[in-house]
Amino acid sequence: MSAAAIVAEDVGVRFYFDRLLRVTTPTLAHVRRGVTESWGLRGLSVEINGGDAVALIGRSGAGKTTLLRVIAGILAPDEGRVAVRGQLGSLLSIEAGLLTRLTGRENALLLGVLAGLSRAEARRNVDSVAERSGLDEAFDRPVSSYSQGMLARLGFAVVEQARPDILLLDEVHEAIDHDSRAIVEARAREILRSGGIVIAAGHDHVLLERLCGRAVLMQDGAIAADGDFRQVQQQYVG
Repeated sequence: MSAAAIVAEDVGVRFYFDRLLRVTTPTLAHVRRGVTESWGLRGLSVEINGGDAVALIGRSGAGKTTLLRVIAGILAPDEGRVAVRGQLGSLLSIEAGLLTRLTGRENALLLGVLAGLSRAEARRNVDSVAERSGLDEAFDRPVSSYSQGMLARLGFAVVEQARPDILLLDEVHEAIDHDSRAIVEARAREILRSGGIVIAAGHDHVLLERLCGRAVLMQDGAIAADGDFRQVQQQYVG
């Protein structure tokens, strides 16, 4: 088996909402004010091994983004466990982690250090980030001037600094232009060829099928089906 692997066992993630449906922290005082409990994931188990390209499909609110955030380590499960083996790279929102007042170059340096690189390594990598992003002179302009496609190119180039074995994508590839999407998909296929893992969530099934041979259908925070993309898609739309 490849070095990359993800195993989730009976995972549950619980959220609390106040009366305005804002996520909050549970306390006795909050309970008296009508805080409600909702499970974003419950009893979810899945195994993904190296070489797998998996599409997460399902209606909005089914738990796709929550599962990606648990795998990425952004959320800790309230129940069960998740084990991830391999270097993670995630692009869960187009602007994730980017500081709009800084230039693309400054963001690349800062996020490289935050990703665990030394300052010297981040500086050495910045020219590679500039080349991979394809932003040319825009790389030295403030990120606030970027289009959605430019933001996605920069974010993906920054993620690549760590040379991830596991790539997580959440609808990002659906919101960007054709050229930017081609860059993301080409790198995703490189990761798969080297025995890594790609997990992509979204609603554009044409794009997802182009990248993924396997689909996981999510419903109410659990897995309703898992298998060949077209078969699972037919269960979803049928």
